[in-house]
Amino acid sequence: MLADTCDYRRVSDDGRVTCGKIALGDDEVSVAVCHNCPARICDCPHLCFSLQKISRSPVRVRWANGHVEMWNDQPPGVSFLRSACALKTISISSPEECLGCDLRHVWPPEEQMHIVSVRGVRPLPDNVIPFARSER
Repeated sequence: MLADTCDYRRVSDDGRVTCGKIALGDDEVSVAVCHNCPARICDCPHLCFSLQKISRSPVRVRWANGHVEMWNDQPPGVSFLRSACALKTISISSPEECLGCDLRHVWPPEEQMHIVSVRGVRPLPDNVIPFARSER
């Protein structure tokens, strides 16, 4: 789902790289923020989620000798705002809950997917497949 590229990353009209899943906080992201995304860590097709961006504010440190430093070495990060498993219909609060699941890459059984198969029908020239006429 979110391997090297992400379906939710976009470039806005003003040139900012944004995330479409951030519902709370500034939606501008960097490669470091995307690399630590909990949805990317889970990498499960059954995960439904929204994210919140946590931007740590810089701290001004004033030493006794008058020296002042700004400490802002904490990069912003994202965490789940809301997340749930669509297969198990349970809430997920951390990537560890999703990673421990044995159904992460299991798709629903075929009887739930409504697969239509056409048997005995050969394609016509130009790859046209005729559909059987329904009797009314």
